Amino acid sequence: MIRQLAPFLLILWAAPLTAHPHVFIDTQLALVADDQGQLTHVRVTWQYDALYSLLVTEDMGLDADGDGVLTKAELAALNGFDMRWVDGFNGDLVVSTEAVNIPLSGPTEIATQFDAGQITTSHLRALETPVSAGTTITIKPYDATYYTAYDITTKIDIAQAPSCRARVEMPNVSATMEALQQQLAQLDAQSDPADAGLPDIGAQMAPTVNVSCAAP
Repeated sequence: MIRQLAPFLLILWAAPLTAHPHVFIDTQLALVADDQGQLTHVRVTWQYDALYSLLVTEDMGLDADGDGVLTKAELAALNGFDMRWVDGFNGDLVVSTEAVNIPLSGPTEIATQFDAGQITTSHLRALETPVSAGTTITIKPYDATYYTAYDITTKIDIAQAPSCRARVEMPNVSATMEALQQQLAQLDAQSDPADAGLPDIGAQMAPTVNVSCAAP
């Protein structure tokens, strides 16, 4: 997700034995359904870890006094810093039904907060084709390169989708990482993990949200 840090991916793959995320994001998801119980939108909230928040504000010359509080002008300058997506970027969010990915809109209703030294941003994604009630939906927030690690620590918000139910399935991080490290250790520094049959490492390490919506 952090495209401005993409060159550091070279470092990640140059040392496969120590492959690990560098940015940590606590993700909150809110579902939006229409009057027919169709899932139409997903609101995404990202709370960045304190270290990355510090790096961003320092790089942008914000919070110069280090008190963890931004002025209105500074907050306005910060708003949207993570929404400058390159063409083809999926926003590190995959929504699917029966393994078929549903195209999503770009981010709208962008907002940013800065509290106690941490950046929290939110945006809304529309499903280009609403999902009919009764269809099982899978939502997965992840960075395929695993440079950024996404976690879900709060319940899925269904206030705007009362006919929907959501269950978060967490990965076995220790077991998955151990298996991946063993596989990565067999590659040389010039090898691409995807070419070796190891694509979407981030997907294996990310939580999965299983959603079902009933007709109202």
